[in-house]
Amino acid sequence: MAETSQLIQHIESFVDSSHSPSQQDASLEAIASLLKNNQLTIETLVREMEGYLTTTDNIIRARGILLLGEVLVHLASKPLDDAAIHSLIGFFTDRLADWRALRGVLVGCLALMTRKSSGGMVSGSDAKAVAESYLQNLQVQSLGQYERKLCFELLECLLERYPNAVASLGDNLIYGICEAVDGEKDPHCLMLTFHIIAVLSRLFPDPCGPLASFAHDLFEILGSYFPIHFTHPKGEDANIKRDDLARALMLAFSSTPLFEPFAIPLFLEKLSSSLPSAKVDSLRYLSDCTVKYGVDRMAKHGEAIWASLKDAIFTSLDSVLSFTAESLGGLGLAENEIAAEALSLLQKLIVQNTNLFLDLIVDDEDINMIFNMISSYKTYHEIPSQSKQRLHAVGRILSTSAKATSLSCNRVFECFFSRLMDILGLSVRNSSGHPSSDERILISKRYNHGALFLSIELLSACRDLIGSSETILAAFAHTEETWKYLLQSFSPSLTMAFCSASICTSEDTHDADMYFGVKGLLILATFPGGYLLISKTVFEKILMTFVSIVNVDYSNTLLWKLALKALVQIGSFIERNLESEKELSYMGIVVERIVSLASSGDFSIPLPLRLEALSDIGTSGQSYMLKVVQGLEEAVFANLSEVYVHGSTNSAEIVTHLLKCYSDKVIPWICCAKGFEEVLLQFAINIWNQIENSTVLNVTQTNKRGVLDVMMKAMKLAVASCSEENQNIIVQKSYVILSSSTSFPLKELFQQERFQIVQEVDNSSSQDEWILSLFAAVIIAVHPQTHIPKIRPILYLFMTTLLKGNVAAAQALGSMVNKLGLKSTGGQTSSDCTLEEAMNIILNSSSQIFHNNSSSDIQAKMTGVHEIGLINLCNGVGSCTSLQIHAIVGLAWIGKGLLMRGHEKVKDMTMIFLQFLQSSGRADISHQERGFSENNYEHDLHNSVMKSAADAFQILMGDSELCLNREFHAVIRPLYKQRFFSTMMPILQSLVMKSEPLSRPFLFRASAHIMIDTPLIVFLNDTKKIIPMLLDGLSALSNGILDKDVIYGLLLVLSGILMDKNGQEAASDSAHTIVNCLIDLIQYPHMMLVRETAIQCLVAVSGLSHARIYPMRTQVLRAIIKALDDPKRAVRQEAVRCRQAWASIASRSLHF
Repeated sequence: MAETSQLIQHIESFVDSSHSPSQQDASLEAIASLLKNNQLTIETLVREMEGYLTTTDNIIRARGILLLGEVLVHLASKPLDDAAIHSLIGFFTDRLADWRALRGVLVGCLALMTRKSSGGMVSGSDAKAVAESYLQNLQVQSLGQYERKLCFELLECLLERYPNAVASLGDNLIYGICEAVDGEKDPHCLMLTFHIIAVLSRLFPDPCGPLASFAHDLFEILGSYFPIHFTHPKGEDANIKRDDLARALMLAFSSTPLFEPFAIPLFLEKLSSSLPSAKVDSLRYLSDCTVKYGVDRMAKHGEAIWASLKDAIFTSLDSVLSFTAESLGGLGLAENEIAAEALSLLQKLIVQNTNLFLDLIVDDEDINMIFNMISSYKTYHEIPSQSKQRLHAVGRILSTSAKATSLSCNRVFECFFSRLMDILGLSVRNSSGHPSSDERILISKRYNHGALFLSIELLSACRDLIGSSETILAAFAHTEETWKYLLQSFSPSLTMAFCSASICTSEDTHDADMYFGVKGLLILATFPGGYLLISKTVFEKILMTFVSIVNVDYSNTLLWKLALKALVQIGSFIERNLESEKELSYMGIVVERIVSLASSGDFSIPLPLRLEALSDIGTSGQSYMLKVVQGLEEAVFANLSEVYVHGSTNSAEIVTHLLKCYSDKVIPWICCAKGFEEVLLQFAINIWNQIENSTVLNVTQTNKRGVLDVMMKAMKLAVASCSEENQNIIVQKSYVILSSSTSFPLKELFQQERFQIVQEVDNSSSQDEWILSLFAAVIIAVHPQTHIPKIRPILYLFMTTLLKGNVAAAQALGSMVNKLGLKSTGGQTSSDCTLEEAMNIILNSSSQIFHNNSSSDIQAKMTGVHEIGLINLCNGVGSCTSLQIHAIVGLAWIGKGLLMRGHEKVKDMTMIFLQFLQSSGRADISHQERGFSENNYEHDLHNSVMKSAADAFQILMGDSELCLNREFHAVIRPLYKQRFFSTMMPILQSLVMKSEPLSRPFLFRASAHIMIDTPLIVFLNDTKKIIPMLLDGLSALSNGILDKDVIYGLLLVLSGILMDKNGQEAASDSAHTIVNCLIDLIQYPHMMLVRETAIQCLVAVSGLSHARIYPMRTQVLRAIIKALDDPKRAVRQEAVRCRQAWASIASRSLHF
């Protein structure tokens, strides 16, 4: 057992208020640990604390009781015997009268009363004693917030865990609760009080019980909080939201039907409020109370509720109906929360009391007035705006009523659908079941738009009602419903009317004609139940109408998009609902005809529109997409054959569009759908099979590049979406064709001399480039674990090919070094060649490929074989600028692969680029920075070579969509850009200071690429050092047109710095230089975005330290005057903002 002296020490430490909270918490934990480990009993603790629990010193007594209560909280899961619990709860019950120690008493009571039965619980009689003492001694509203919260938690616990014990208190309990909660304002406490009233209502459910006499008093308390106004939570209230309070209050209101006489009038009154939130709350509360109060109580308020609901719907709906393809599947109206809640409530009321509310709707004068009004206006656009709003409201009311129940659907169709058919002038089909003679001819007259709109609303509601339950659908199949009879009778005539509206060719045709026609046909076509309700003839007529529009009316953009969207939705409906009968018709009429457009020789329909229709139809279902893919691939390979054999320019253009569609639409859908990877595998294999079977690829330069680019994109996306196993198949297939077809025999690459290889590169055919580029696309997209055969010859081949300017080969090399494993064995290696071996090949063979005999007399003292290759590369191919540029691009992509994986050899690449950037050709980099020896040789490097070396840093740092990204499974080390920035910027800053005038712009261009592609957060840590380099770069690059994109990128970086608080502090020190630089760029002639962004930066500068910018106000205001006459409106607008910003800090007497 624990020593008494130690226990007393812990007790005194907690009780002594002079001790810090951390010391008190430690003492509490120590005592609780002793009790949990059975080193101390609760009886011993109480005995030792007796003096602290009963002393007349209020502070010590309060601390002692709090300690006992907190200890019990820690012992919630420790079993206690009944005698101990009885003794402890008795003590706390008596102490509820001790208001000075009340916090500890409440904590102790809650700790005991929330215990689980497995560990010992407070008995019912003890709980009743606690409740009695609570009601007798506590004046809750006189206490502080925390004590009130504890009081409400204790009251909630009594009601929920000991309902039988406290129910016997009857009126005293209810009165005490009323007194405790009245006037509460704290959000946390209100959440508890609302729940307490809801639980109290469940405790006394008898309408003639004790709660009945207090119902009005309780409602008065609750009513004072409605509607909830709580918009600015602070501090600890931040986790309480207005919606939480509103929902808790709603549950309290709906907890008992006894509140009905008071609540319903209150909600209806607030429904007329000008506050939208009050309207929404009123409707939600009415909706919840409707279900809880019951049909009899709600019937008394039926007329008043209907009048208020009608008014809310009529005034809240939009008067503008959207006639776009995107709105075809929805309501066509802007979402409105008030209208949505009102219609939801109306549906609940109709379900609850169908006859009452349908009588009110059918006999309503406003609704009947709308039916009379629509007869007066033939077209939708003739209807006044206010009448449109009421028309939309009536449509939503009838739709909501019809889809509430089958009984309500019958009543609405019987009363309103027949009237609409009369307004439209439609007849019932004859008894033979076939359309009458006048229906066989497509009527060219224009139908009443208002009646079409309301008919569509009713049809949509009926369809939704049937589709809401399979049970309902099965019942309708064997019963004669009014709506079913009317629908079957008028569906042929309605189909004719909608067809007539959709293809109306009169000169005054409006969007409403086409929209109503297409939407009506769409709804008829998507009725569930096969051909039970809508006949096969009608369904196929609808499909043929839409297909005809897609094939013929492509010049009418809206109608074409509406028809295509409708076909997609019909296909999705069939797929989703397993409508096997309709699927056959859809496949034959829609899918096969649309798929035939891919290979059709009819050029009257623009190819992009044909492919849009094809891809959209495919996305409506898996079986349809498979058919689309088959048709697309057939068209692709047929046109590729024409390109290969005859060099057809027309086929090249077609196949370009086809492959773009395949890449942009089909492959993403397949990846999302899952389970169709074999489709992509077969697509890639078929491309290689076709190349293998083609004896010659007669591809002209005019069409080669476009077709090859889209083929490479499709190949990369297809390969990247495959598993490693399938990727291995594709890689093996492509390698076999490459090794057998290319003019570079892979096994002979090791013996070739440099000039022989370059000559072979120059003489390589288009077919070789085609095959090699596609093979590069495969390599770019594979997983790191995918096996690549014979990688050493492939490396030589890519290195050789990139000299011709084949960027794909360079990108493939970068991908290979990025994904190659570090070890020759293990799961991470993708081939029999490791990264180190690959880098040896790349660096050492550079002397074989790029070596220039004229440099053989150059003496270089260095160690290591890598350095020999790199120096030879730097000094090689001097006689051919284009080869130098291609070599730089290739090394840049290789360096990017190394940089992304965080490999140290990226330093070798960057040092090569830095040597190219110096006009003297000297490696003017300190030994500490790289370790290269200084060499006294010079080169006359062409400006384009230096520019390429600078742009290599853009390749290194930029994000590429073509390769080395997550989509193509690149190995990416976190924060690689940040590390490269931190390493390279000091080196570049040093080189700029030492550079010659010719090199300076290119060094700035290189540093600009690094800054532009580095995350902004990195700059903010060292802004003072970066800003001078950034401003110097802007000044140096602003003289020509070639650097306009770089200038714009630097301005975006500067803008980000000026918008950040930390950046502003650093920018203030350079405010004068920044302003001068930006003023120069205001007149930059080559790019509007540069001028606009420069002015935006000046606006941001106006927010810097007043002392720094005030002296420059006149200079800025004079300069900005010129921008006010800029030919571009966006620049003029920014100039006005800038003048206002700087004028506000200028002297009032200043005239400009």
